[in-house]
Amino acid sequence: MKTARLHRLFNPRTGRCFDVAVDHGFFNEGSFLAGIEDLPAAVRTLVEAAPDAIQLTVGQARLLQGLPVRPKPALVLRTDVANVYGRQLPRTLFSRMIEQPVLQAVRLDAACVVVNLFQIPGQPEVTDQCINNILTLKPECDHYGMPLMIEPLVFQPNERAGGYMVDGDVRKIVPLVRQAVELGADIIKADPTDDVALYREVIVTAGGIPVLVRGGSKATEAEILARTEGLLRQGAAGIVYGRNIIQHPHPDRITRALMAVVHDGASAESALKLLA
Repeated sequence: MKTARLHRLFNPRTGRCFDVAVDHGFFNEGSFLAGIEDLPAAVRTLVEAAPDAIQLTVGQARLLQGLPVRPKPALVLRTDVANVYGRQLPRTLFSRMIEQPVLQAVRLDAACVVVNLFQIPGQPEVTDQCINNILTLKPECDHYGMPLMIEPLVFQPNERAGGYMVDGDVRKIVPLVRQAVELGADIIKADPTDDVALYREVIVTAGGIPVLVRGGSKATEAEILARTEGLLRQGAAGIVYGRNIIQHPHPDRITRALMAVVHDGASAESALKLLA
């Protein structure tokens, strides 16, 4: 069953996946909501642009699965809620999993579940919670034939970065990716490295497990297209972008431009022309 669901995620022509994440409302951070204030409209726009998958929460999955259209993007279900984002962090941080996550995913006809593996400076207890979440998910995923996407996420110190900020140091990313593989990931959703040319190290560390690259911080159209092209050259199996899509003035156009890079082999320069 995992294979059947993976086929729904990965384009059969290219073997790659473009997943658009719109699960930001789960994390109680106001700045994440720009562009998805009207989530039903945002989901309809994305469905028309036809990425391979859309990442949603248990409370919003109906917006995708309830649409009477065919074909449509596969559902990737977010299984954990956390309070680790923002300039002013709460006294106690957490990452908690929803109840019966895989059974809920099956009922929602999801193609995959996704869970975080946070590495936050000075907050080892959050990593411990994430590992416990994964240890619970893994046997359930195997039982129901549900692919498990693990999201290793390395944070910069909050006092230095001034809020949530990806740490693109390959020396920090690689060990966390390896831990995700050891914990049983079927798919890795990993940070981009500061130096795109080093991303091959992440791919090698994953040991054949497909790696989808997170969008990271906001970037210009030219930057995000060029970075995507470079990451695919290093062996990435696709991308999972959120705010660089949903906070774009034309989410449908940037989605189609990125689809051209991911699935048609378009250069960043030629894809940029699709946005004109």
